[in-house]
Order: sequence, then C-alpha cells, then structure tokens
Amino acid sequence: MADTTEINKPFSPEETRRIVHHLQQPAVFLNMTCDWPVLHWTAEHLSSCLGDRLIRFRLGRKEKTQAPAPLFETQCSYVEASVAQFLSWTQGQSGTDVGPFSEYSYSEYWAYADYKYIAMMFQDQPFMFEHVKWSEFGFEGRNGRESTLWIGTEGANTPCHLDSYGCNLVLQVQGRKRWHLFPPEDTAKLYPTRIPYEESSVFSQVAVLHPDLRRFPAFHGASEHIVTLQPGQVLYVPRHWWHYVESVDPITVSVNSWIELEVDDVARVGEAVTKTVVCAIKSARSDDNTDSWLNPTEEEVTSHNENMQYLNLAARAWAQKQRSSCHSKLSPELRDTCRVKRDSGGQIKKNSDRVRNCAPFSIPYGPHLISVRCQQELRRTTPEDVEVNSSSNGAVRSQEDCAVSSDPAQTTKFAAAVRLDQRTHGCNAGSTRCRECDCADGTSKNLSEDYKASTHTTITTNDLLDCLVHPDIITRVTELLLEKHTGSDTTT
Repeated sequence: MADTTEINKPFSPEETRRIVHHLQQPAVFLNMTCDWPVLHWTAEHLSSCLGDRLIRFRLGRKEKTQAPAPLFETQCSYVEASVAQFLSWTQGQSGTDVGPFSEYSYSEYWAYADYKYIAMMFQDQPFMFEHVKWSEFGFEGRNGRESTLWIGTEGANTPCHLDSYGCNLVLQVQGRKRWHLFPPEDTAKLYPTRIPYEESSVFSQVAVLHPDLRRFPAFHGASEHIVTLQPGQVLYVPRHWWHYVESVDPITVSVNSWIELEVDDVARVGEAVTKTVVCAIKSARSDDNTDSWLNPTEEEVTSHNENMQYLNLAARAWAQKQRSSCHSKLSPELRDTCRVKRDSGGQIKKNSDRVRNCAPFSIPYGPHLISVRCQQELRRTTPEDVEVNSSSNGAVRSQEDCAVSSDPAQTTKFAAAVRLDQRTHGCNAGSTRCRECDCADGTSKNLSEDYKASTHTTITTNDLLDCLVHPDIITRVTELLLEKHTGSDTTT
C-alpha cells in the first residue's frame, strides 16, 4: 500500500512565492523538497534512465583551477558519452567501459555535463518532468520541463558570470556545490566581459578562487557571499547576482530553473544590442581579432541583418507589452503579492508609490530559510572557534535529513550546515596575491609599477569591446533606443 502521509512544509506555495518575490539577496530554503521524486536522481539512477543515450561533457584540467585566470568554456575539451561511461571513468575503469573518457586521466581532469535541458533529455519519458515540483514554490505548472540538469565531478565549475534574464532556483540533488556570489553593485569590481560571447551571460575576467589583484585590484573590495549547498536544499539567486560555482564532492547532481521577470523584456533588447555590436566587431578582420570568441553554447555567428532583425523584434515585443494592460493580465495570486517596480539591477525602487502602498513584509528567516551573508560580515560577527562548514566527510545526505523536525538541535544543525563557509585565511598556492595580503587601504603594493606598465599597453579589439558592451553602457543604450522609437520611459 502506497504511503499517503502528507508531509508538512515550513512554507505554503503562496508564502514561498511571496518570500521569493521580496528577497533581495541569496537565501537557502530547507525542508521544502523532502518528498520530491527528483531527489532520487543520483548519477546512478540517471544512468539507468538514460541508458546508452549520449550527452555532452565539458572537461577541464584540474591544475587550471589553481591559475590566476578563469578557465572559460572555449578553453575546455568536450566529449559525447553516456552517464554510464562517465560513472565508469569516475570509478577508475578504462578501455571501452569509459568510451571517449579514455583519453583523459581522471586524476588530471574534471568533467561536467552542464546546462542540460530536462525537456530534451527525457522527451521520451515525460512523466519524469513531474519529479520536479517548482509549483510548491508558488510557480504553478512549473516542473522539470522548465528546468536544466547538471552532473559533474569534484572540481567541475562554472566560470564566474551573471545571467541577463530572470532569477534562479537551484536544487541540490547529489553531492555538494560551493557557490561564490557577488551583488549587482559589484559589477565594476568583477571586470565584466562579453568574450567569450554567450547570449544572456556576462562573464567576469577575475579568477575568483585565485584573483590576480595586480590586474584586477578593485576585486579586493568585492562583497563575496559563500554557501555550500547540500542535497535537498534550494538556493535562490536574485537577478544579476554574479556567481562562481564549484563541485566539492566526487559526484554532484543539481537541477535549476530560471524564473522570468517583467524586466526581462527590456533585458532582451539589451542582449540584442550586445549581440549586434559583438558580432560586428569580432567578425571584422584584424591582426588581434583571431581569438576563439564564440562560446561553444552558441551555434554560429549570425549576420548583421539577422542581428538587426532580432533587435527590432525584441523592441517591438517590449513596446507591445507596454501598450497592453499589465494589470488585467496579472493573476490574482500575483496581484496579492503586490508587485513593485524594480531598477535595472532588479532591486526594489525605494521611491515607488507601489512600495509605499504595500503592506510591510518581513522575510521569515530562521531554521527553514537561511540568508547567505557576506564574508566580511561573518568575519566581524562569527567567533573564530565556531565551525560553520558543511559536513566534513562529504557524504551525500539521506532523504531523512530533509524531514521537517521540531527538534531545535536538529534545525540548528541544518542552519549551520548551510551557512557560509568560514575558512581560515591563507594565501593559496598558485595565486598571485590573496586579498588580505595587500595594503590596508585595499590597493596593490605594486600599483606604481602597474601604472608604468599600463602607459605602454596597446589597446586591443577586446579592450575596446569590453567598454562598448559594458553592462552599464548597454543599459543606457537600450534606454535611449526604446525612448527614441516609442517615446516611453523604459525604467521598470
């Protein structure tokens, strides 16, 4: 007889959606996914479900993770392999059992099947879409069909970047992942670049784990937030928060979904502007324009005519929505959350009339919702002898650990497990300089030497491009374009 016992969740779908709507910094939800079938999606289970189906894995040298420069996806190797071959490779097997992985030493490489659309992977098994229940977060009808899957080994990572569209919900299924997050206001300190170019992703030139502070001195002042996500926990990443993600256990599996926002309509116009400029400049012949600038996720370089057509379509779509009656299209549950105006960074505008008219809402932080705090704050408030790291043995948590508990000691344990890693400071091998080894005022000891060298530096095509498509510039160009062609204020 099937177990029909209903599991009480700390927040109802309506409450969760309202929380997500008001969160302005990353937070982790606990005890919300205990009965989700997707928690059974270990790599072994996925192997049995997918059989011999081939998926693309990205491989990178582990030693590159220690370098003072990011390892972008254009610098990685790629193989088409089954999850079964991937598992055999992680278990030290060789030959035909590991397929194309045989050319890569497990001790020297990490592997990552990233950004895999569940709708495509399980198109012949649509029942699996229902294993992911984002509807319990208040997003009715959203499940695995609107989600992506990530499978990796220890050391597998995503370069530091921000997503141009939406906000992000991430469920950890197997193993642990460590997230390094930075707020939108730190964009200048992250040295944004659109090379390699990927639609909707702005990369950072900084190697977050081992930053080169001689090249990127402003990163010293970035407000880093770190959290290690455990199985069963859900991380909320607000719009335009920078993030570098690394797998810290032998095998990790996670599922995420990007939630659309009203401001995405303007962002699509900005992305169309960016693509038009990048393709025009990088397609031009030049002695310094021979690099691999198109990310492997992009199929091909589109023509200027195609890019202009897309730009016009995006602008028209935005204008059409502006002309529509937004309020009449909102569902009752959305109106109840009292939607507020946000700026280009996704933050609530303090001078909005709708904010003043909204009833006060206090985010219910506690054992079931943990705020991801800034590392500088923790260094000031956390005693040195308090251990707030995740489980030291790295073992995968059982589903029983996800159950809602009334035991204060148990809930405190969960809260501690998800709080930011409080690691002792030390200069890491391979880094040019660690952040706390610089001068007290945050400047580099070699700034004068750097300045002298910079006076003889040649401006490259990519240097020019980084300025032309800087997020702040694109935001202003987008505003001017839409104001010129629609006569409307684009501030949302």
